[in-house]
Amino acid sequence: MSEERAGGLRVVTDAPDGADAERRELERVLEALLFLSSEPVPTADLAEAAEVSVDEVTAALTGLRRHYAQGARGLVLREVAGGITLATDPVAEPAARRLLARPRTPPLSQAQAETLAIVSYLQPVSRPEIARIRGVSAESATMTLLERGLIEESGRSQFGAALFRTTPLFLKLFGLDAIADLPDPAQWDPSPAEEAELRERLLRAGEARLGGAPAAQAALSD
Repeated sequence: MSEERAGGLRVVTDAPDGADAERRELERVLEALLFLSSEPVPTADLAEAAEVSVDEVTAALTGLRRHYAQGARGLVLREVAGGITLATDPVAEPAARRLLARPRTPPLSQAQAETLAIVSYLQPVSRPEIARIRGVSAESATMTLLERGLIEESGRSQFGAALFRTTPLFLKLFGLDAIADLPDPAQWDPSPAEEAELRERLLRAGEARLGGAPAAQAALSD
């Protein structure tokens, strides 16, 4: 809150001063940190993450406690096991139990994730092409991705094989607006220096393995 003068009159406005703005910003930061953490967070850890003092965290938590006062919202701020955590209001417990009792979609297996990555970057792509890239059959992984609505058929290749592409559900789940928003895989390509270092490490590992074989064989013959 600040004061302004207009025509000789003192006018009190709701615009926050610098200290208030910083405190409110810290409250938002702490709220985000508590939301992201699945475990209670000590105030010292919150202070370290936010790069402020423990006293500043304590003051900001006081404001958050007022915001999350019991009975005001669906979440409450609690001190548990030496830390601070956001917890659901007890009134929501029956509804939360019903929601969490529903079957949960299992995460993608490695084979499914690899297949989905190939489809997303090379679409439309056929199952034989996916299998050739992965080096193993893609039948099961492709069927699972189809059942889960992440990919769909998109015509036929010149050889009659079904082609697959990603679906709008894929974009939604991965937070993409369009396929063009996929990360550029070139950013993960190793630099020439990294390639040389990796090659050298592999050569050293191979030499060490070859050098250790005679010694191991001699030990066994003894």
